[in-house]
Parts: sequence; structure tokens; C-alpha cells
Amino acid sequence: MLTPIAYGLAIALIVLISFIGLRFLLAPRPAAAGYGVPAKENGDAAYLTIKGLRDFTYGVLGAVLLAFAGAHAVGWYMLAVAIAPLGDTLIVLRHGGTKAVAFGVHFATAVIVLISAALLFAV
Repeated sequence: MLTPIAYGLAIALIVLISFIGLRFLLAPRPAAAGYGVPAKENGDAAYLTIKGLRDFTYGVLGAVLLAFAGAHAVGWYMLAVAIAPLGDTLIVLRHGGTKAVAFGVHFATAVIVLISAALLFAV
């Protein structure tokens, strides 16, 4: 019973981060607003592209590990990747974003990623 839950949550997180990455690549300004720190009109769009590429790469790497390396490897990956949403929490807080987005989106994501890691280690 635990195996489908562990894999299902991992797949959902991998799809979600891939989608977020694609959104930053295809519609960077609306994606930045959803992130919690809106992009400045005259700001350097390269940083939004970097975020999109980072997140999309996380998704691809997670999918490759899931397909070819197994649950424990993906568990270690999830443990390491949890650093990103924890960092995003701090970025949103330090740059004028709301606590609701920082904790309700980014910190909550980190917690879910860590739960996914624990489930994958238990499989």
C-alpha cells in the first residue's frame, strides 16, 4: 500500500516542478507574481529564465531517477531538492512577498518534498 503512495507523490511533485519551470520559461512575469515576488517591468528577464530552467531541470532529473534508479535514489534526490523551496521561502520573505505565500506555498512544498523523501526511503 505504501509503494503506490510513495511513487504517486513523487510523480506528482516531479510533474508539478516541471510545469512550474515551463511556466517561468513561457510566461515569466505571471509566473514570478505567482512565486510571490513580482518581476519588475524593466528588470532583467534572464533571472526569470534561470529559475524556469532550474525548475524544469529538477523535474527532468527527478523523472530520470524515478525511471532508471529506483525509490531510494529518488528519496535522496527529494531530500537534496528540498533545499530549493526552503530557499524560496527565505527569498520571498526577504524581498517583500507575503508570509502567506512564503509559508503556504514554498515552505509547505518543502515539507511535502521531505514527506515524499521519507516515503520513498520506506519503500
